[in-house]
Amino acid sequence: MLRCEDCEFFRRGSDGSPELTCDPFSTAKEPECLIKLQLIELSIISRSHEATLDMYRRFAPLQEKMFRQMEREIDETDEADRWKLGLAESDEDDEDDDAKS
Repeated sequence: MLRCEDCEFFRRGSDGSPELTCDPFSTAKEPECLIKLQLIELSIISRSHEATLDMYRRFAPLQEKMFRQMEREIDETDEADRWKLGLAESDEDDEDDDAKS
């Protein structure tokens, strides 16, 4: 079995991680090369997913603030539109007074 370090398609990345530049459809020399390529791709996918989760964790407080602000604006809009429905507070107070009498 050919070691990756001995292959012309092998390079070390700046962080020391292995980089295989071979094409799995044409330049892979041994069946094990495909397995190694898959492992490296899975590693890349895993790191990308972790970076995405980290970004979501950083955005979470901002999203909460945005949701609270939107809820306040919706509540204020609903309160401002109550007159259209005829449910002003003074009418409700008058109805309560009439019911008590």
